[in-house]
Amino acid sequence: MSKDIRIKKGLDIKLVGEAEKTTESAIISNTYTVRPEDFHSITPKLVAKEGAKVKAGETLFYNKDNEAMKFVSPVSGEVTEVERGERRRIMAIKITADKQQTYVEHSKLDSSANADAIKAHLLASGCWAFIKQRPYDVVANPNNAPRDIFVSGYASAPLAADLDYTLAGKEAELQAALSALAKLTEGNVHVAIPKNKTSIFSDLNDITTHQVSGPHPSGNVGTLINKVAPVNKGETVWTISAQDLVIIGELLLTGKFNAERIIALAGSSVKKPRYFKTKIGAEVATMVYDNGVDKDGNDRIISGNVLTGKEVKPDGNLDYYSNVITVIPEGDDYEFFGWNKPVFDKVSTSRALTFSWLTPNKKFDLDTNTNGEHRAFVITGSYEEVFPLDIYPLQILKACMYKDLDEMEALGMYEVAPEDFALTEFICVSKQPHQKIIREGLDLMLKEIG
Repeated sequence: MSKDIRIKKGLDIKLVGEAEKTTESAIISNTYTVRPEDFHSITPKLVAKEGAKVKAGETLFYNKDNEAMKFVSPVSGEVTEVERGERRRIMAIKITADKQQTYVEHSKLDSSANADAIKAHLLASGCWAFIKQRPYDVVANPNNAPRDIFVSGYASAPLAADLDYTLAGKEAELQAALSALAKLTEGNVHVAIPKNKTSIFSDLNDITTHQVSGPHPSGNVGTLINKVAPVNKGETVWTISAQDLVIIGELLLTGKFNAERIIALAGSSVKKPRYFKTKIGAEVATMVYDNGVDKDGNDRIISGNVLTGKEVKPDGNLDYYSNVITVIPEGDDYEFFGWNKPVFDKVSTSRALTFSWLTPNKKFDLDTNTNGEHRAFVITGSYEEVFPLDIYPLQILKACMYKDLDEMEALGMYEVAPEDFALTEFICVSKQPHQKIIREGLDLMLKEIG
């Protein structure tokens, strides 16, 4: 069964540097890094200490608040460094990989497995880390049954990886994961697919598909939730990235935790943008610098897309959830009188001095320059033009800033995540950090309300 969702509010940011649909294996990374900060709200309790030998899928640390929730190594090798921050907080765990990979052998689960067996299997194997919940946009609490489960089967963000390309040939793994997850909810597994395009999810069972059309953020899972069944107080829904379904499915079918990823390397600073086969936590240098990116160039490397991704250093690593690395010019130059002349090479929703609307299909070569400085909120009504959720964006941002829990709750805070505010942050003339504001508001609600 398929239902249509048409998004009218939003903004497609067309950038040069889209990845060509060719895939090659990345240079094998010497070290792989897992950062507990990728798993928001988790307090890690270290298991694998420096010098320990681990197999791929073996526990590195567990959640101090729920010892059954394990977080595992993407590769086999030796734990060579545990990086710590203030108050000995674990910042990163680095594993030097073996030349020959060995895996923890978990049992396989067939279609007859019940919900309790599936949940225990996902927790013990490390796959639970891929399941997030709303409210709060954190790793899901296994003690709370979800009303529904949501998956976005296509990506609309700038230079995002084409999911139908990266998931090609993985139908069996996807079906195994979706069928198992369907047993964990009394509701439905909702999957967004692009309208009028073929999708790998179209012929799969145990799901309800929704054909979505319109500009970004039509591909965000938050948009799907809001248009299908918003989250009310006392309700919980789970979200899972399409790419992570493959890892879950392979675990169920083979008993192995295989952290393999198909990564899109994209951006205007990449001379040969294309796809790479690598693993979670790999060094970005194994993909970036053999693709024409100048080692001495003034570029920003982003693990994720340009709107929601995290900056990584040249010696940094792919984070746990991303399937794209974006490289664009660093915007640290000063544009003399840039505020007082017609602009043709920047994206804007305003038609005042900005003429990108004259060329709707043009692809832009943008840098990281914010083209302005931080100031108090300016009331323009522009946020509503790119924000398709039935929520007042400015009001909820302000409620987060002055920490009014009742107002945040009344305005719909239970169903949002920081990525839902990436576009409002992009067009904000006040240069306010919308995603950071929402994240801090969610953290406050999690602490005070739970």
